[in-house]
Amino acid sequence: MHILVVEDERALCETIVRSLRRLAYSVDFCYDGNKAIELLGVERYDLALLDLNLPGADGMTVLRTLRQNDRDTKVLILSARSEVADKVEGLDAGANDYLAKPFHLEELEARIRSLTRRQFTQNDVVLTCGELSFDTKTRIAAAGGQELSLTRKEIGILEYLLLNQGRPVSQEELLDHVWDNSVDNFSNSIRVHISALRKKLRAALGFDPVRNRIGEGYVMEEEKL
Repeated sequence: MHILVVEDERALCETIVRSLRRLAYSVDFCYDGNKAIELLGVERYDLALLDLNLPGADGMTVLRTLRQNDRDTKVLILSARSEVADKVEGLDAGANDYLAKPFHLEELEARIRSLTRRQFTQNDVVLTCGELSFDTKTRIAAAGGQELSLTRKEIGILEYLLLNQGRPVSQEELLDHVWDNSVDNFSNSIRVHISALRKKLRAALGFDPVRNRIGEGYVMEEEKL
């Protein structure tokens, strides 16, 4: 899951970023509206966490600019403006949710889970594929009921493949949704992490549920009897 955090309070921004990266989300961040517009114009994000009181372009300008060409990226407004009129204005401008400051990180994480499940039309907190499961709340993967020891990147890859199981996912798509924008598109990093994940899944399940379809990408499938 690729998330952009736009927040000018640097301490709060860094706290949010650390919290989300700890949960294996891919996170970019910036402190002003102009940079946010730039990033949203060149990167693909699943979700943007957007403060309203920003230097440069304010949050509403960022939101309206995004919605001119992009109706898919989810937007969760984070703002000290808690009046009903402010919330209505933000939602009417195209935000998907509104969280007033101050807030608990646990509530923010729950809002993110709700929005991203809606985005991928996934109704369950636990994603499954045969005996393989991933709890999107606890961020724990298991095979046959036994917890798997996975790195953050492996968790991100597994979650995205489970959300899109049955459909080939290219390396470029995984880079967009699991890695941050510091990774070179030609990096061998993604192949290394996928190979390590597949090895762990094969050891736990007795087979590899990830198929590499040449020219198409990686696809998560249940074992065919």
